[in-house]
Amino acid sequence: MVAATQVPYVAGYNFEAAPNLADAATRRDLSPSAAKGFFRIAAKWHIRDEDARQLLGGMSTGSFYSLKKGPRPLDQDTLTRISLLVGIFKALNILYSSRLADAWITLSNTNPMFRGSTPLAYMQRLGLPGMMHVRQLLDARRGGQ
Repeated sequence: MVAATQVPYVAGYNFEAAPNLADAATRRDLSPSAAKGFFRIAAKWHIRDEDARQLLGGMSTGSFYSLKKGPRPLDQDTLTRISLLVGIFKALNILYSSRLADAWITLSNTNPMFRGSTPLAYMQRLGLPGMMHVRQLLDARRGGQ
């Protein structure tokens, strides 16, 4: 028999439903913390601005540096990408030491999925589906599968 998990109450947040990223107000509310988190992750991973722009869907240089200066409302695609990257970051830090977790994304990988390239190159090449694949791979490893 499985015990029920008690979800803690956090004011203003409903854990039962995912945020509706199609809603402009939700995107506006989530954008500042999403941008801040993304730039912190990019710094930890030591990735170049050009690579970071690619991870955000090929964001233009002007938009990227504008976002760096101060958050602005992000679109649904960009928030989804950042969400996947946050999940990847979290999974890496659960699976590995912080040093390896921060380096993993830029290390050549022997997993057949990557074909000897880096997870970063894989995600850049495949875009959103590639990010989902990496996230699923790491989640499976966390689950012992």
